[in-house]
Amino acid sequence: MFPVYYSFNEYVLERFGEKLYKLSLNAGFTCPNRDGTKGKGGCIFCSTGGSGDFSEAPCEDIDVQIENAKKQVRSKFSGEHFIAYFQAFTNTYAPVERLREIFCKAVNNPCIAAVSVATRPDCLPEEVIALLSELNRIKPVFVELGLQTIHENTAQLINRCYPLSDYDRAVRLLKQEGINTVVHLILGLPGETVEMVLQSVRYVVASGADGIKLQLLHVLKGTKLEQMYRNGEFEVLSLEEYTDLLVKCVELIPNNIVIHRLTGDAPKKLLTAPLWSADKKHVLNTVNARLRSLDGR
Repeated sequence: MFPVYYSFNEYVLERFGEKLYKLSLNAGFTCPNRDGTKGKGGCIFCSTGGSGDFSEAPCEDIDVQIENAKKQVRSKFSGEHFIAYFQAFTNTYAPVERLREIFCKAVNNPCIAAVSVATRPDCLPEEVIALLSELNRIKPVFVELGLQTIHENTAQLINRCYPLSDYDRAVRLLKQEGINTVVHLILGLPGETVEMVLQSVRYVVASGADGIKLQLLHVLKGTKLEQMYRNGEFEVLSLEEYTDLLVKCVELIPNNIVIHRLTGDAPKKLLTAPLWSADKKHVLNTVNARLRSLDGR
């Protein structure tokens, strides 16, 4: 019997007793593989917005961003409480004093029920983890680690600029502090086989992560990945291939690990491929129908 996966919506209802909506915020940071500290250009799949293309403008005060983001989602969500999602670029790549100023504003906002911080495993020094632990005692904190793959050759290809040992260290320290740890994996990276993707999933499961995000590879305009795609250096997954791969991944994830995402979004104005992914409703309906059929329901 196919296992029922533990969705983020289910988890939120169980933990918070209500539905929450993520407000995508932008603290105005960059990344160490963009500013020359470890590399330049960023990851080859990342847009100029640093994966925060749906975020508020970085120049605004965090409280102002929260209010603006609430207005943006009112047509979709009528609840009163939200998750402050620091999504764009690397959100622990700043002096801890600056991080404290930004995150405390979000934590202390009465409409914010939890804070989610997207970052890189190599940008979590001990003083930053101590700050996150402090905040986690006030309101729940989720730390989202951009791993993408466990395979070194792929990591070099995508310009990730940190070794797998940095991920191991980050998860260990975050778990020691009781901080909920979510891991991003990308499905469809150039050169990766189905088995390579499944190896990454197994590794994340064994690492002790609390949650996982399974992200379809999007080819975005203006990226090095787009150049590779137009040069014919790799092919993107079809919807059928992605669904097949996704099912294999979900089969490996036990029900105590929350699956936060099954596909992901890309701004239509930036999307080069796969174009079928622009119809997110159809994609999710296709994926969920496949999962239900395998579950025997």
